[in-house]
Amino acid sequence: MQGGEDDVSYVNNSDRQALAITLSKPILISSLQTIKLFSTNSPIRITDLGCAAGSNTFTTVDTVVETLRRRYTAVYGGGSLPEIEAFFSDLPSNDFNLLFKLLTEKRRVDSPAKYFAGGVPGSFYDRLFPRGTIHVAVSLSALHWLSQYMQSDHDLENFLKCRKEEIVNGGVLFVLMGGRPSGSCSQFGDQGTRAKHPFTITMEQAWQDLLDEGLIDEETRDGFNIPAYMRSPEEVAAGIDRISGFKIEKMEYMKVVEHSDEKKEEWKKDPVSYGRARTNVVQAAIRPMVEAYLGPDLSDKLFKRYENRVSTNREFLHKTCFYGIVVFSAIRI
Repeated sequence: MQGGEDDVSYVNNSDRQALAITLSKPILISSLQTIKLFSTNSPIRITDLGCAAGSNTFTTVDTVVETLRRRYTAVYGGGSLPEIEAFFSDLPSNDFNLLFKLLTEKRRVDSPAKYFAGGVPGSFYDRLFPRGTIHVAVSLSALHWLSQYMQSDHDLENFLKCRKEEIVNGGVLFVLMGGRPSGSCSQFGDQGTRAKHPFTITMEQAWQDLLDEGLIDEETRDGFNIPAYMRSPEEVAAGIDRISGFKIEKMEYMKVVEHSDEKKEEWKKDPVSYGRARTNVVQAAIRPMVEAYLGPDLSDKLFKRYENRVSTNREFLHKTCFYGIVVFSAIRI
């Protein structure tokens, strides 16, 4: 993800992820209502895996903390609440400086702090914590990103094996990831989704523009792959069955509409602003990968072509664009 706080940063282009979190919040709260209540003498440990940086980073952890505090208060009374530790984990390239800057600002408002916080750099496809130390693990809009292109099953199994070691018996694993509906035979099997979403087609056209202008060759165009895979609920359930150690409490496929009708009407009057906003969202997600592949100059040109394409194609503003997510909660058994 693109760090910093400028127009193309993740922190300023994560509204879609925020909506997905809001839609899935009832599943998270329901899973926490059934979690085993652990001793109040030891800290409760929460981790956000693939935390990025921004308001979304804290929203779900706050939900977990508040839900657990209510449960413990109801059972033990207000004087026996356990201390809570929250570990924010992401790749070392994540903007941890921004994350803790925002956390410090948040704590000035929330004082006294509701939990102790720490950062854990590393890949969630590896072990990050000692065995049996995590009570609640959440991962939001991250698990569809692969460690390497076409490693979907391998990566899912590694993720689950690591969490199986780290999460205590009775603990909760909650995951929200990009996904596709049940019954679709492959990532691109749902042609309706592909046709309705502007990213796929328009980005392909932008790459072709660079090729047509002689700025890149076919090998360069064809050699770039985004290491992401949108799993179906069946694929996720099969992975959990293969690893064992978890009982699925709830799993759903949901559609997240990208823009409100009001926003679309606003952009119809100013398609240039739509093109710029759409491009900022795309850059926030994939600019670091593109820049590592093409370099900064060609990356600027690619995203400019993309912006021009989106700005001049009014068809997208007359479609209901959405993307799919798979959400599940599971109990460690």
